[in-house]
Amino acid sequence: MRIGIYGGNVRRGKPLSSLVDEIVEKEQEGFSSYWTPQVGTFDALTMLALAGQATSSIELGTAVVPSYPRHPSALAQQAATVNALCGGRLVLGVGPSHAPGIEALGLAYDRPARHMREYVTVLKALGAEGRVDFQGDMYQVRTGFACPDARPFTVVVSALAPLMLRAAGEVADGTVTWMVGKNTIAANTAPRITAAAANANRDAPRVIVGLPVCVHDDKAQATARAVQIFQGYGQLPNYRRQLDAEGIDQAGEIAVVGNEDDVTAELEAYFEAGATEVIASVYPAGNDSRGSFARTNALLKSLAAAG
Repeated sequence: MRIGIYGGNVRRGKPLSSLVDEIVEKEQEGFSSYWTPQVGTFDALTMLALAGQATSSIELGTAVVPSYPRHPSALAQQAATVNALCGGRLVLGVGPSHAPGIEALGLAYDRPARHMREYVTVLKALGAEGRVDFQGDMYQVRTGFACPDARPFTVVVSALAPLMLRAAGEVADGTVTWMVGKNTIAANTAPRITAAAANANRDAPRVIVGLPVCVHDDKAQATARAVQIFQGYGQLPNYRRQLDAEGIDQAGEIAVVGNEDDVTAELEAYFEAGATEVIASVYPAGNDSRGSFARTNALLKSLAAAG
C-alpha cells in the first residue's frame, strides 16, 4: 500500500517550525508523502518549501490550495519555486473550495468545472514550459517566468462531480479526495477520471484518497469521536453529495476505524476500489490521546513499510 499522512496541524504551544520536524519524522518512518491543506492558518506552500530543504525523498503535497483567490500565474510561479527547493517532490493539489468561503472573500464562485479546467491548463503550461499563451472563457493569460532549477510539477484536483472529474482526467495528473467513500471511489471517481485521461491520451491518473483513520478497539467510540470532529463537512454541498451517494448521514461515519486487522482490511478495500494512494488524517479516540495517535501511526507505518 502507498500510504501518506494528511497532517498540517501545529500542536498547541509548539512553534510553526515544529511542522517541519514532523515531516522529517514521517519521512524517516517510511511514509510516501505528507500533505497539508491551505486553510486559515499558515501558508501551506511556504511550509513545504522549508520541509523540502530538510528532507530528501518524501513527496510533499497540498490538499488543497483554493484556486479562486490566487491567479494561476502567481500560483504556478510559487509552485515552481517550491518544487525546485524540494527537488521535484511537490504535488500541487488545487480545487475550487466551496461557495461560502469563496464568496466571503468577495469573489464569485462561478462555473467551477470550467474554471478548474482553464486554471489547471494555465498551471500545467507554466509548470512545464515557464510560459503560457492561453485564451479561454474565464482566463486570458500571456506570461512567463524563469525560476532557477525549475522542473514540471504534478497537479491534482479535488474533483468530486462528473464534470470536475472529467476535467481532472483530461488536463491534470489526477485527483485528491476527502470525505469520499470506497463505493463512490469504485463506482464514480476512479472510472470517470481514468476514462477521461484515456480518452485524452494521457497517463493513468493518480487517485489519492484522504481519509480520517483511528485504530481503536471500540469502533462505536471511535466513530462517535469522528462525528464530533468532522461534523462541519456534512453541511457543505460538495461533500454532502458524496456522503449521500455513499449512504452516510454524519460526515464522521466515513472514518476508517477498528483494530489493526479491521483498519488494514478497510484500507485494502479502498485500493481495490481504485485508490492509488491513501493519505491518512490520524485522529485520537479514548482517554489517552497520545497513545491513540501512536497506535494508529504504528499500524500505518507498518503498512507503508510493507508497500
